[in-house]
Amino acid sequence: MELLSFSCLSFTSSLLFQAQPRVCRWKKYHLFCLNVGIGCLLKQRSSSKNCILKRNLVSISCSYGEDVQPFVPSSTQVFDGKIIYCVAPAMGHNKDSHPECHLRVPSIVSALDNMKLTPKFRGSEIFELQNFRPATVDDIASVHAKAYVSGLEKAMDRASEQGLIFIEGSGPTYATPTTYQDSLVAAGAGISLVDSVVAASRTGKDPPAGFALIRPPGHHAVPKGPMGFCVFGNIAVAARYAQRIHGLKRVFIIDFDVHHGNGTNDAFYDDPDVFFLSTHQDGSYPGTGKIDQVGELSGEGATLNLPLPGGSGDIAMRTVFDEVIVPCAQRFKPDIILVSAGYDGHVLDPLASLQFTTATYYMLASNIKQLAKDLCEGRCIFFLEGGYNLDSLSNSVADSFRAFLDEPSLASELDNPAILYEEPSSKVKQAIQRIKHIHSL
Repeated sequence: MELLSFSCLSFTSSLLFQAQPRVCRWKKYHLFCLNVGIGCLLKQRSSSKNCILKRNLVSISCSYGEDVQPFVPSSTQVFDGKIIYCVAPAMGHNKDSHPECHLRVPSIVSALDNMKLTPKFRGSEIFELQNFRPATVDDIASVHAKAYVSGLEKAMDRASEQGLIFIEGSGPTYATPTTYQDSLVAAGAGISLVDSVVAASRTGKDPPAGFALIRPPGHHAVPKGPMGFCVFGNIAVAARYAQRIHGLKRVFIIDFDVHHGNGTNDAFYDDPDVFFLSTHQDGSYPGTGKIDQVGELSGEGATLNLPLPGGSGDIAMRTVFDEVIVPCAQRFKPDIILVSAGYDGHVLDPLASLQFTTATYYMLASNIKQLAKDLCEGRCIFFLEGGYNLDSLSNSVADSFRAFLDEPSLASELDNPAILYEEPSSKVKQAIQRIKHIHSL
């Protein structure tokens, strides 16, 4: 997720028109979160419902003008459909002409609506979890230094004065006055999906796949601070939460973003109970994730980094899944699978040079879901990371939803094979053989 002078691409006027009502609703929701800063999030379903906040030291309640049960964070609704997802678009966290912009999540949601992949069209098959709590400081501090968390909160005063600040020294990570709260909400979405998927898995053998459509992304954020567009390590926070709250000791993290998830890597580098597996483009930002970086101390062997040569595409990733990901997961025997789902490996993405397609992401979603079903009672949650061409990002996420629904891919209608070129098959084969030797696969 390197800093380049790219504006978000291919956001058509029709898409903007279609997304406008939801964006307006998010703006109201966002201001609600910012102004009151509480552990309960509410989205207004219509203008006729006026949410009235009543707050004291011990209780929070909301009046809708009709009989609606308040959200109780300690209880989790059990959902037995095929997909459960959260939307946290961080509309206030934005920098003009920056690739990690506030149009990313709305473009996905608009595509899901257009392709009839939402609860409105699918009924009980798909559920949008709306009433979720932000992460607490303690949740974040399970991964990040408390000094960083408190420092970021204090930096919001400076952001309010200046409008936008950079929080990574000379790096590309920016902050606006809402970044701290937006980042808590993003991490909270992932935590809430953990609660929901785990609850469903304990009442049935086929829980829904979870998908956190969130930003800011998280896999570059290191324990001591932000990095590479990322503020808090959303997937790392969720992993620690799954261990701490649900007793899911062994967590398997797959990161298929085009850039190495160095923050997640660092958070668990000496931990034998969290297996971190990253595929990424060799030589890309941030330059970490070398093939011989395998963990340290008791965590040695529980980190697998597979840099793929530029030009690697669908054939390479299918081979990697069969020959590397599957045997690693089978040997590790996870209690839950979490996925850093970056869609910037797509051939149309401006920030890298892999040749993944919509079909690649459909394959990954389908196969990872089946892997979770085989190994950990179906517990599987995806976390949005990169993806900066809005068309390829939206289409690929939508096809991931189709995979979760066991429906055919629309990749043949969305992908253009004419823009692909021959994959570097010999280099890919060498990388796979080397990683299999290092990890005794």
